[in-house]
Amino acid sequence: MRYSKFFQYAYLIFAVLFIYDAINKYIKEGIVAYTSLLLAATAVFMFFFRRRFAKKMENKDQ
Repeated sequence: MRYSKFFQYAYLIFAVLFIYDAINKYIKEGIVAYTSLLLAATAVFMFFFRRRFAKKMENKDQ
């Protein structure tokens, strides 16, 4: 379970990277990178989903 906590926060890191990419493309090229924004939203969703699932498993083990 130790690795799952690490990967849980990796989703947040990827979300920040995708948001940075979307902002960078918007500033430089003037286009909205919907793909990057969608992937960032998915990464944030996965962070909260995995966090909730880990808490459920932790409570189940007790």
